Amino acid sequence: MSRDALHELTAVLGEGAVITDPDITASYRQDRAFDPDAGMPLAVVRPRSTEEVSATLKWASAHHISVVPRGAGTGLSGGSTAQDGAVVLSTERMRTITIDTATRVAITQPGALNAEVKAAAAAQGLWYPPDPSSFEICSIGGNIATNAGGLCCVKYGVTTDYVLGMQVVLADGTVLKLGGPRLKDVAGLSLTKLFVGSEGTLGVITEVTLRLLPCQPTPCTVVATFSSVHDATDAVLAITAQIRPSMLEFMDSVAINAVEDKLKMGLDRAAGAMLVARSDERGHTSTEDAELIARIFTDHHAAEVFSTDDEEEGEAFVAARRFAIPAVEAKGSLLLEDVGVPYRNSRSW
Repeated sequence: MSRDALHELTAVLGEGAVITDPDITASYRQDRAFDPDAGMPLAVVRPRSTEEVSATLKWASAHHISVVPRGAGTGLSGGSTAQDGAVVLSTERMRTITIDTATRVAITQPGALNAEVKAAAAAQGLWYPPDPSSFEICSIGGNIATNAGGLCCVKYGVTTDYVLGMQVVLADGTVLKLGGPRLKDVAGLSLTKLFVGSEGTLGVITEVTLRLLPCQPTPCTVVATFSSVHDATDAVLAITAQIRPSMLEFMDSVAINAVEDKLKMGLDRAAGAMLVARSDERGHTSTEDAELIARIFTDHHAAEVFSTDDEEEGEAFVAARRFAIPAVEAKGSLLLEDVGVPYRNSRSW
């Protein structure tokens, strides 16, 4: 690839949009998967608009250059791992967010962080539910590319359940506009859903329309420790057979001790497992759910049960669960896999 070709792209996008300094481009080689085989990109391109993304992909197609889309670089699956001679297309400068309270949607560019969308929605009395553990630092575009879930997915679903529409740029620079702010959209093929979870293989997402919900009530939180994983698993099955909690998270002894090493919050190091459950039903129902969860924990031999409706106390335990991956990661090399197990087989797994 000649410098003239890169100058051609810089002339279209402007100074600062195309980075070729190897000391800088090296920091775009990997995401949080830290793939040791990651290549060195030819350049990092940082567009600000759909038009600039389209121009970049047209240029790359004309020069037969591979493009690796990248959001905030927090992914754990290696989706934004660079290749030698490729161009990394970073959406970090595409950060605009607009909240439409009439239709209860957020219209956002892909570089906006999940936490920024949540904050913008909350300022209007609305809520964006998907909450990956890295929600404070991960991008909406990355969430959509991986169909991210989060701690609330047990009740509220994952990213695809909130994507109503998007703008996408294909490899040749063609711009597609899919879906829109409509709660009922049943005409034709669901192409919007096709792009959710496609991890950049079908095109680059440049704008997305997200469904919002009314602001979440303050949840009740119930935490329990168990001597064995089997008792905790049985408790999970008993809870989900009766109610639908807004959160039901598990930590094993390795995660408990790794988090306690870092946060020093008094977690039971001798516990075989810990469950963090929440109910955000409105009115007295939330309290009733919390009482039921606590009884189920006790009936399944919990060593200790703690219940609170205080938001800060509850968030402390949720934060501990969110911190599990970085806490374990600090112990050394980490290999992460998502494993799905049918309910009926979970105790024996």
